[in-house]
Amino acid sequence: MYDAIVIGAGPAGLQAALTLGRMHRSTLLLDSGEYRNGTVLHMHNVVANDGTPPAEFRATARTQLAEYADVEIRDVGAQSVSGAEGAFTVLLANGVSVEAKSVILATGVADDLPSVPGLQELWGVKAFSCPFCDGHEHAGRSIAILGPAPRAEHLIGLLGRIAGDITVFPVDQSFSAEEAQTLEGLGARVSVDLVTAVAPDGDDVRVTTDSGDRTVAGVFVASGSLRHRAPFADQLGLHMLPSGSIEIDDFGRTSLAGVFAAGDLAHRASLPGPMASVLLAAAAGQLAAVGVIQSLMAR
Repeated sequence: MYDAIVIGAGPAGLQAALTLGRMHRSTLLLDSGEYRNGTVLHMHNVVANDGTPPAEFRATARTQLAEYADVEIRDVGAQSVSGAEGAFTVLLANGVSVEAKSVILATGVADDLPSVPGLQELWGVKAFSCPFCDGHEHAGRSIAILGPAPRAEHLIGLLGRIAGDITVFPVDQSFSAEEAQTLEGLGARVSVDLVTAVAPDGDDVRVTTDSGDRTVAGVFVASGSLRHRAPFADQLGLHMLPSGSIEIDDFGRTSLAGVFAAGDLAHRASLPGPMASVLLAAAAGQLAAVGVIQSLMAR
């Protein structure tokens, strides 16, 4: 019986395990080997780790965790979580069952991209979603934004002072005349044709439409959606927010006592959605671990 099982070994799970280990709480960290930034070459906007490869970040964290006798790491995912506070059972992907007094869900989310041929292959390398993470690397260069007008407007507002020029391409349906005028008024070029494919072109990206190609330094996606990597929220009947994320309080508590959540799969009701960031995920993991320790002390 562990004090806590942390499911997921991205920034949130790694930090949660570190905090629990430092407080001498028996902890099992489960690492499925799947990460939202698994294709990303370099992290950015992470103080003291700006430009660090995510794999290097995770490896360093695991090396440091090895110094804590109360933290065990298993390279296996989880299939299900059941039980109640003080007696949770986690069924692992290898068929083994483990038990804990509390659980931290840190499995994160996956990006479901628009169905543009070639986009998945470029994801995290030349195609991005976060200007805070990848905008600066395109300073003074040409970029493309793929997606509907309202979300493209938001990206233009963030990237307009960074990029050299921006061309917006519709994905599922063409822009209306009013939408095109609004986007152009923000300083962007607007394609009248849907994007039909993207592909590497040397160090750049070739964006193809029915009327021809345009070469840009990178692509930012203004469409697509997020989905949970694991079914645990449904299995446990956790309260969900309109964003599709698990509702948590300031210490990562969910609607079920003993279950905590941290990272991109959860946020407080005061926020419109999860704030996707390595630093914020790690901070959420630390707060969830503190929440676990508070709950263990209260029992």
